Amino acid sequence: MARPGLRRHGPDGYVEGGRSAPGSVTRVLSVREIPESDHLALLRSRRSASFLQTPAWGRVKSEWRRESIGWFRGEELVGAALVLYRQLPKVKRFLAYLPEGPVIDWAADDLREWLEPMAAHLGARGAFGVRMGPPVVTRRWDAATIKDGIADDAVRRLGDLAPTERSRAGAKVTSQLIELGWRAQAVEGGFAAGQPQYVFQIPLAGRTEEDVLAGMNQLWRRNIKKAAKEGVDVTSTGVPGEELAAFHDLYLHTAERDHFTPRPLSYFRTMLDALGAEDPDRIRIYSAHHEGTLVAATIGIRVGAHAWYSYGASSTEKREVRGSNAIQWQMIRDAIAAGADVYDLRGITDTLAADDPHLGLIQFKVGTGGEAVEYVGEWDLPLNRALYAAFALYLKRRG
Repeated sequence: MARPGLRRHGPDGYVEGGRSAPGSVTRVLSVREIPESDHLALLRSRRSASFLQTPAWGRVKSEWRRESIGWFRGEELVGAALVLYRQLPKVKRFLAYLPEGPVIDWAADDLREWLEPMAAHLGARGAFGVRMGPPVVTRRWDAATIKDGIADDAVRRLGDLAPTERSRAGAKVTSQLIELGWRAQAVEGGFAAGQPQYVFQIPLAGRTEEDVLAGMNQLWRRNIKKAAKEGVDVTSTGVPGEELAAFHDLYLHTAERDHFTPRPLSYFRTMLDALGAEDPDRIRIYSAHHEGTLVAATIGIRVGAHAWYSYGASSTEKREVRGSNAIQWQMIRDAIAAGADVYDLRGITDTLAADDPHLGLIQFKVGTGGEAVEYVGEWDLPLNRALYAAFALYLKRRG
């Protein structure tokens, strides 16, 4: 018996019923596994896509089984995704996870045509449920709006502020997902490996270095200028050699100071090897030195016209030379030179409350003159309700 909500298709892949005119047939989308080379070619044909949807990212997340899938209209490849499969404990069934994906036409009038064949394919692969993170924006808040919100004691969260921009496309996608039986998820760590729903980005399209610098607040401009005056030297490389080891040492220092659990050196080595092998311009280590001392280090990633600040570390000593500002400015300049449309500083919380320990992070990023961006978030589709309920209970007990 077909799962409720799935439409029946003919043997040749044509819709039997639906919205077609009488006597006509409409070729529907089909989904099947594709070679990584085809997956990568599809991504290269797009202006940008998340680095979490590249074939190489599947090699980074080695604890998950990976698969590249493609959407076909006839024989034309029109969409692609990296799927990561994580096994449910003691049962040979899997959560199929598409981080910040899939790469499909999210502006389509009927997402059912895209999502139903995907769900059918993943179910046939043993998935008890699907989790995805559509790369679709719902709201944006500019730096001035956020700054005013931080100064207002009555404002506790971004949602308390009127957005600078509200996306109709985001609202449409959200409405369709609910209609199709998908469930919105809170961002969770651990098994779910959730990605941030709120990020901070600097728009770059059509802007020069001078434009971006002028958009920063006075403190950021002063700190960039001071770093230059102090002689902070920023270099970058895509080779995981001595620079990677130095980055990791500083990263461990930062983790101890800021009380977070660090990743091992082997993780970053795999990350640079895998992403760098896919494209030599995909990932780089940035290092900021002052008089021979490493004062800041970061990892930057770029896919097409989207550049990310992925990981960062900084020294507790010599903070007065402003190495962190210098290294971010160099990464931004490199993104502009590469023709990027956006420089993405990744996740933020939605808090603006003065007593929240995460406020300092958003204040640092707001100084760049960028904007807070809310995505539609992550969504689940249960394929086997009993196993999905067991999975949800497993997460609750872990959390």
